[in-house]
Amino acid sequence: MNKPPVNDTDHRMAVGWREWVSLPELGLPWLKAKIDTGARTSALHTFMVEPYQKDGKTWVRFGMHPRQHSTEVEVFCDAQVIDQRKVTDSGGHTEQRYVIATQLRLGEARWPIELTLTNRDNMRFRMLLGRTAIAQRLLVQPDVSFLLGKPKGADLEWRDT
Repeated sequence: MNKPPVNDTDHRMAVGWREWVSLPELGLPWLKAKIDTGARTSALHTFMVEPYQKDGKTWVRFGMHPRQHSTEVEVFCDAQVIDQRKVTDSGGHTEQRYVIATQLRLGEARWPIELTLTNRDNMRFRMLLGRTAIAQRLLVQPDVSFLLGKPKGADLEWRDT
């Protein structure tokens, strides 16, 4: 007789459908991100993505608007490219994107994730956290927002910069 599956969710951190996240290696503190179980890969809003060579490897320099619904503040980041992939968005449009790896901070937890770089100016969130990044780590409660609370200083991070 088959045994019922073991409930392995006890170790997972409960989160809402949107949360505050940080990308400290990129110098990006506290962005509002959508936890998107419908998206396989995570995506970060970028503009002016410029590839270059460093020590024989491809890197990208890109701009980022960290404030939701605003292009006033611009932050520029550099990261090594780990891949290029064709990604199909929810509207069915396919785009070739650079992929980078960086550390994600969510609450007190940190772990490495992959991010695709794309222009999300017309989207509500500057970042999507997809299934690959959340698998085996998070338990998403779709009827709750900001379950982990607002990090201290989150509203102040992008003022006067």
